[in-house]
Amino acid sequence: QVTLVESGGGLVQAGGSLRLSCAASGNIWGIDAMGWYRQAPGKRRELVAACTSGGNTNYADSVKGRFTIFRENDEKRVYLQMNALKPEDTGVYYCAADYAASPLITTWYYWGQGTQVTVSS
Repeated sequence: QVTLVESGGGLVQAGGSLRLSCAASGNIWGIDAMGWYRQAPGKRRELVAACTSGGNTNYADSVKGRFTIFRENDEKRVYLQMNALKPEDTGVYYCAADYAASPLITTWYYWGQGTQVTVSS
């Protein structure tokens, strides 16, 4: 079993920055892909960014050039650096992890509980 715990959410003005962190614990052996999803009120959960231990990444078009996903060397943490935030980035951000070695997967084995990000205009 793997547990994912997110942190770093909060309230920020449009144009500001936040960095989200996700710590993985438990039986993390074999975990490869890690990613971030978000869900805005009344909308479906959507991919924000994903990466693999090999450094492959995948980003939603809406965040390209503004958000960066990266991992620590020991790969037990994944981060999401969010710059130039917009009100439409508001939502609950979820960390996800899987054994697949691809950032393009659409189903994930493990999920965190989520952290709220609110961007005011």
